[in-house]
Amino acid sequence: MKIAVIGTGYVGLVTGTCLAETGNDVICVDINVAKVEKMQNGLLPIYEPGLELLFNRNISQNRLTFTTNLASAIKDAQIIFMALPTPPGGDGAADLSYILGAAKDVASLITDYKVIVNKSTVPVGTAAKVKAIFEQHTTIEVDVVSNPEFLREGVAVEDFMKPDRVVLGTGSERAKKLMTELYAPYVRQGNPIIFMDEKSSELTKYAANAFLATKITFMNEIANLCELAGADVDAVRKGIGSDERIGKRFLFPGIGYGGSCFPKDVQALVKAADEHQYNFEILKSVMQVNEKQKLVLVNKVLQYYDFDLNGKHFAIWGLSFKPETDDIREAPALYIIKSLLKKGATLTVFDPEGAENVRQLFGDKIGYAKDQYEALHAADALLIATEWSLFRNPDFEMIETLMKEKVIFDGRNLFDLEKMNGLGYYYNSIGRQLVNQSNTEETIYVGGHE
Repeated sequence: MKIAVIGTGYVGLVTGTCLAETGNDVICVDINVAKVEKMQNGLLPIYEPGLELLFNRNISQNRLTFTTNLASAIKDAQIIFMALPTPPGGDGAADLSYILGAAKDVASLITDYKVIVNKSTVPVGTAAKVKAIFEQHTTIEVDVVSNPEFLREGVAVEDFMKPDRVVLGTGSERAKKLMTELYAPYVRQGNPIIFMDEKSSELTKYAANAFLATKITFMNEIANLCELAGADVDAVRKGIGSDERIGKRFLFPGIGYGGSCFPKDVQALVKAADEHQYNFEILKSVMQVNEKQKLVLVNKVLQYYDFDLNGKHFAIWGLSFKPETDDIREAPALYIIKSLLKKGATLTVFDPEGAENVRQLFGDKIGYAKDQYEALHAADALLIATEWSLFRNPDFEMIETLMKEKVIFDGRNLFDLEKMNGLGYYYNSIGRQLVNQSNTEETIYVGGHE
């Protein structure tokens, strides 16, 4: 098939590349000239494991091309994907201006039947708004399909190539036939293509992300209670995760969710509920708790240093909102950095992929290390904000020689409590009892660790 993808952000680029991988001719269009030129030269503008191989292969075989010319991109396309940003507005509602503007532009250019696919995360009723724009600006027949994405950053290629499910919102038999043909190569193992109406499809995306955000936040609340009650959140997590009604995933406590999806999608769903005069109390609580959780590590640091951080220097491992991505949008690390700087501390940070994005925000207000150990030089304490694999088994002897004190605040529960106790560290993690040998005579050890 001939496919056009409007927008080469995270979703658009993964979508276009993976569609080309199954033999489709894909043209990706973007208004950012420098970005398009970069991609035309085989340079990825984002970091996503596994994407570069498919990206270069399909460019070399002329199945994947890039342009700034919308008219040429959509001229021969049977299906046009819109993968445009929907950032939250001042009131929390999703901003649809990019999608509706693109729809108007496309409507003025098409000369034959097209399937217009909303790939962006959009509120209920967006497909109808897009359809209305086409009816207003062209007499050419189109079908508008809602096709939410369920890509997890870090494993997005696998998620697209082998999806758990494909959700398609449309009542058009003609569109159903084309979309079934397009997605058939990706569901050969029997995972379903689920057809529904457009509004239900749009709500499905928000509901999925809001539920996962709620699950994460619930476990963070349990972790906070575990610390006060003297329980071990790892033991609790195993105990409830073995219940098949609950499942093991998204039960790891930490310092709050971030990224490009969960924060804005939860906020947008709350706003949509408000517009329908429904008070979505659970999600409002989720947002409130998550904001507090992002600073739980800072609160631990403040308590340890008697609320005086002037003259203290900290190392931070991990800046991206999750491992295997350079995405720092709404990353808890950003909130930690801002808070610590405001309270008079100095910082040196390290992240395998996200450091340059952080540098654009903070400039020379903080230091940037070339590796995880360089970040530790003369640090009073180490804070861990992202669970990159290379942080899981560090050289603790080297850490001891580099830092002023053996003090670690772990927002991702990477290390074994018994091991940290044996090494003589002050080790403060999430939802587990304190291992404390650094500045008191008390030593606390809790079993139930992995």
